[in-house]
Amino acid sequence: MSQNSVINLDGQSFELPTFVGSENEKAIDVAKLRDLSGYVTYDPGYKNTGATKSAITYLDGEEGILRYRGYSIEELADKSTFLEVAYLLIHGELPTKSQLDSFESEIKQYTISNEVLKKIADTIPNSVHPMAEIAGLVGLMSAFHSTEEAGDDEKNMMRLIATLPMMAIWNYKKGLGQEVNLADTSLDYCSTFLQLMFAKPGEAYTVDPVVSKALNKLLILHADHEQNCSTSTVRLVGSSHANVFASVSAGIQALSGPLHGGANQEVIEMLEAIKADGGDTDKYIAMAKDKASGFRLMGFGHRVYKNFDPRAKIIKKAADDVLKALGVNDPVLSIAQHLEEAALHDDYFVARKLYPNVDFYSGIIYRALGIPTNMFTVMFAIGRLPGWLAQWKELKTNKEPIGRPRQIYTGYTSRAFVDIANR
Repeated sequence: MSQNSVINLDGQSFELPTFVGSENEKAIDVAKLRDLSGYVTYDPGYKNTGATKSAITYLDGEEGILRYRGYSIEELADKSTFLEVAYLLIHGELPTKSQLDSFESEIKQYTISNEVLKKIADTIPNSVHPMAEIAGLVGLMSAFHSTEEAGDDEKNMMRLIATLPMMAIWNYKKGLGQEVNLADTSLDYCSTFLQLMFAKPGEAYTVDPVVSKALNKLLILHADHEQNCSTSTVRLVGSSHANVFASVSAGIQALSGPLHGGANQEVIEMLEAIKADGGDTDKYIAMAKDKASGFRLMGFGHRVYKNFDPRAKIIKKAADDVLKALGVNDPVLSIAQHLEEAALHDDYFVARKLYPNVDFYSGIIYRALGIPTNMFTVMFAIGRLPGWLAQWKELKTNKEPIGRPRQIYTGYTSRAFVDIANR
């Protein structure tokens, strides 16, 4: 049963409608507040603002729940493939066998490199961060593919799912001075990526099923996460009716920030710093407990999940499997395991719910696979892409208005211009 909220301002009462989401999330509709009262709401960082209604992802940080289109992240990670989840996010339902076959086939078709785009990528210096490179290349895709005709959006979404991993591979191979291999079309999406990344020219390469399975889970876990910074960016840019390439390019730039997608890279950089300082994990655990030290453990706790990150539970098992399968002997990963043990059992961390999060474990897996640290956020982008596409499509389908936040002006009031000779 709907009810109204009453707000009292300047001796007047104003009624604002409320509504309830399908998971009993309650909201006050303040869309007419300024027209009625002259007031706007003030919410830095939009921590308590629902900017849209969405049917894609449900997240309950207090209870540690994450669902895509109603399906639990635990079940999807265990039973589905990344492309199956991509289809689910974009189209709203799990695909039938024939629908999935068609979806996978079309994506494979678009995996063929755009040679002009590849030549542009080759001219970008190795010193440029991979995220800056792929953001630019994605933005350029509208120069090669129509965005105005009927059916273009669906084709371009599949082009992006096929091409973003290729852009990552171009960047990686360029850094090694190697040519890109031909894709083995018999392999699935994740196995093809591993083959193209790590097969050396002229040598046979066998994809380890444990590694492919772990990568599949990682991409699924990153596929969408409600209205986070980069997803909100994609929707805000898309609300201007910018095409999908421009919108996703903006999302990639938002994801590149260290407070968002760069967190898994910061985990490894922290571990490397601990190793360079002698590898004494007890020293750094003590520093993490001492606020005066200024040291913060990266990859522990989460802004949204207050008790546990459901994705971390899933990926911890995958990380353990990968390290066992590859037999990796890496001092940095040994340090990570010591920190993990402390966080899971030390009373200080347990009481504050500073558990290892998905960034912690994804950093470990990518390090074990041999993916360069500066490409970790690129891997995050590949995983998050279906969510961005689904959110962009939903925004467009729902004909949502252009995003235009308000502000509270705190600058000078009106003042007279001063001639330069008198300043």
